[in-house]
Amino acid sequence: MDLRSRVMADAEALLADITRLIDQVRSDAKAISDGWQAFPVSAEFAPSVDNLAAYVALRHHDLRGIQRGLMSIGLSSLGRLESRVLPTLMAVRATLAATLGQERAPCADAAFFAGETRLRARADALFGPRSEAHPTARLITCPSEAADDPSFMRALAERRVDAIRINCAHDDAPAWEAMIAHARAAEAETGHRMRVFMDLAGPKIRTGGVALAEDIKRIRRDQRIAIVAPGGLKAPEPAGWAAAVECTHAGVVGMARPGERVFIDDGKIGAVVETATDGMLVARVTRCDPDGAKLKPEKGINFPDTELTIPALTARDRADLAFVATHADAVEYSFVQSTSDVAALQAALEDVRPAGREALGLVLKIETARAVRNLPGIVVAAGGRQPVAIMIARGDLAIEIGFARLAEIQEEILWIGEAAQVPVIWATQVMEHFVKKGMPNRAELTDAAMSVRAECVMLNKGPFLLDALEELDGLLARMSGHYRKKTPQLRRLASW
Repeated sequence: MDLRSRVMADAEALLADITRLIDQVRSDAKAISDGWQAFPVSAEFAPSVDNLAAYVALRHHDLRGIQRGLMSIGLSSLGRLESRVLPTLMAVRATLAATLGQERAPCADAAFFAGETRLRARADALFGPRSEAHPTARLITCPSEAADDPSFMRALAERRVDAIRINCAHDDAPAWEAMIAHARAAEAETGHRMRVFMDLAGPKIRTGGVALAEDIKRIRRDQRIAIVAPGGLKAPEPAGWAAAVECTHAGVVGMARPGERVFIDDGKIGAVVETATDGMLVARVTRCDPDGAKLKPEKGINFPDTELTIPALTARDRADLAFVATHADAVEYSFVQSTSDVAALQAALEDVRPAGREALGLVLKIETARAVRNLPGIVVAAGGRQPVAIMIARGDLAIEIGFARLAEIQEEILWIGEAAQVPVIWATQVMEHFVKKGMPNRAELTDAAMSVRAECVMLNKGPFLLDALEELDGLLARMSGHYRKKTPQLRRLASW
């Protein structure tokens, strides 16, 4: 078979495959979007919902064979269609049809790139206008000292930082008000606007009181620990367990079951529940440092295998919302796991800010495996009523799903954000070593370079924050010439 005959045969087979795929995606997308009918969706967000449904439907198919077939005859693959699912499939179909002498009309350019346009506009609205040279916004976490030191906000404004983050788990309303006042004063002095993002504390699942058995200083592998509800702390039983520790969230202890994992202190101690009775879990330690690990109060506890059906919005959050809703440009929602969590926050916002609530941005902090599973619906429920962004909260998420799987899941969250045409924030421990110690390491620079594919990157507080920010700015400026989302830009290279 000569080259022309082979290309024609391949094109004919691919045209049939693409046509079947388009029909299937349309049918499946309708079923998916029908499941979202209960959520109010604005006319502006409706096309994004349709594209997200089409993307979810498409990714239920294995496309590797079609991709290689398209590549072999010199056509674009389907690897960059997140923001324009059906327009891309239709454009590929039109090109295949033209190869065979048939007529198929592709989308016009405006329709083809409409998703990109929406995403860029939404990012600009949340973080401030972007430039082509600096498309990734910078979000900076404020230390407690920022309430007393106006120079911190002035330094951020001078460096054209796009947004500041105030963590409501720390300090109080007078301190937050002082931070915001300093930010506004810095804006007036520099002429540069900085958005204010306020992070609700959310439910805190942490260690409380600790009781160690006699002669126990550090917890070691194969020892047993008891996890109890607040107020249930008791001395370790002889020959029973090495330590007992309270879990500060009363309801969680009763939700865990034997065989489920528990991680304490960012995974420094890993254990598996062996028994769950009478408000007490007994777990065997399966992972810790060979020299043992200290069991301390006020450290995070993660139950990655347990379906934690606890409300994301706490009583403290509801109290803080009265301040947040009237002072912030966006609220960051911790521990959101379901569409009912979104509905609870939106109802609370209507109570404290009945006029203008729809203008307040909402950042969905994705911290658990359950949140990942429910992410498309969560985005629709939130974005249908107000500006929305997704934060990849990689600290808790890594403990919940495992560090190895995080590398995969953070990619999937980026794709879902682009398919929904909403901004994504790359967060947690970005350039952490530099921020705290004053020197970067190779791995964190590579990680920071990957953040160029998000609309915003967050830096946490630390003594060398401003130095790290300058390094990050240079890195993002260079990388933005190479990548825009998943698409290589192929700028001219001068390395050789």
